Amino acid sequence: MAELVITSISSKADRAAFVDLAYRLNAADQNWVPNLRSEEISKFTPGKNPFFEHAKVQLFLARRDGRIVGRISAHIDELALKQPVEQGMGPGTGNWGAIEAEDEDTARALIAAAEDWLRAEGMTRVIAPMNLSVWEEPGIQTLGHDHPPMVMMAHHNAAYQGWIERAGYGLVKTLRTFDLDIRTPFPPLIQRIIASGEKNAKIRIREVELKHFGRDAAIICDILNDAWSDNWGFVPFTPEEIEYTGKALKPLVHPALIRIAEYEGEAVAFMMTLPDLNGVQMRVNKRNGKPSIFGLLKLLLWLRKPKPADMRVPLMGVRKKLQSSRLASQLAFMMIEYIRRCAIAQFDGKRAEIGWVLEDNQGMVAIADAINSKVNREYAIYDKAL
Repeated sequence: MAELVITSISSKADRAAFVDLAYRLNAADQNWVPNLRSEEISKFTPGKNPFFEHAKVQLFLARRDGRIVGRISAHIDELALKQPVEQGMGPGTGNWGAIEAEDEDTARALIAAAEDWLRAEGMTRVIAPMNLSVWEEPGIQTLGHDHPPMVMMAHHNAAYQGWIERAGYGLVKTLRTFDLDIRTPFPPLIQRIIASGEKNAKIRIREVELKHFGRDAAIICDILNDAWSDNWGFVPFTPEEIEYTGKALKPLVHPALIRIAEYEGEAVAFMMTLPDLNGVQMRVNKRNGKPSIFGLLKLLLWLRKPKPADMRVPLMGVRKKLQSSRLASQLAFMMIEYIRRCAIAQFDGKRAEIGWVLEDNQGMVAIADAINSKVNREYAIYDKAL
C-alpha cells in the first residue's frame, strides 16, 4: 500500500477539498444529507464562521498517491478552556472533529495528527468529536443509522465508532434525540397541566416577531446561556455566533414555531422549532451539495411555504432560577403544545424530533417521556488523556 501523507492545510483550494471529501465518501449512503456546499465552506472559513474568533483551528488532509482519502479538524476553543473541568471542558482540553476517512488506518493516522497538534499547543486532554463546537455537530453517531437526520444533525459512517474507540478513546457522554408523533394528543395529565397554565394570568406564551428578530434572538441567547450554563460541555454562545446562526436559519424561521415564555412580564423560557430542511435537501440537492437551477428553485419555493414539513426542536431552555420547579415543566409543556398545534395546522407536520438531549438531563428526559416520545438516534462523545 502506498504511503499515507498527512498535511496541515490553510489554502482556499485545500479547504474546498476538505469539504468536498465528505460528499464523495458519503455519496452512496442514502441516509446521509448533502448540505449546501457553500454553507459547509463557510463553516470552515475564518472570517465567516465566528467560532474562529475565539478558537484556534487546524485542518488536516490525508493523501495516498496524491489522492485525498481522509480529513480531520483540530481546535482549541478559548471559551471552553475557561469552563470548570467538572463540566467537561476546562483548562488543557482541546478537541478534534469533522473526521472522514476511507479506512481505519487513515482515521487512526488523522486522529494521531490531531493529537500531536493539540499536544504541541499545550493541551493535556481531548474531548471529541466536536464539529466544530458543542453548538454545531457534537459526537459521533452510534444509533439510528437506518434513517436520515433532521436539520442541523449529523449522520456518520457506522464504522467510525469502532475506529475511534480502538484509538484509545473512552465514552464520556451520550446525546440522544427523541422522535414524536405530533398528530397524537398528549396524555390527559399533560393536557391538564397546559390548561392550568392557560388560566394563569402571569403566564404569556408569545411568538417571536420577525420585525424585531434581532431583539428576540438576543433574548433567546440570554436565556440559553443562563439555562445551559451548568450543563456538561457548556461553552457560552457569543452574540456574533447567535447573529451568524440567526442569519443562516432565518429562511427557516416561522414565528408560530418559535415561542418565548414570559412570567410576570419577564422572558424566562423559549423553544425553537424548525421545519426539517433535510427532507427537501435530500430531494433537490445533488450528492455534491450543489443543487441544479431547478433544484434550487424547488428549494426556494419550499422555504417560502414549507408544507408538508416535519419538525425539529434543536433548542429550548428555562432560566436557571426556575429549573426543577413545577412552573418550568408547565411552561415547557405549554410551548410544546402550542407549537405542535401550529405544526399540524399550518405545515401539515406529522412528526417532530427533540434534541439533542444529554442522557443525564433528567428534566428534559422526563419531559420527553411524559409526551410519549422515543429515542431514535444517539451520539457518543469521547475523551482521552494526551
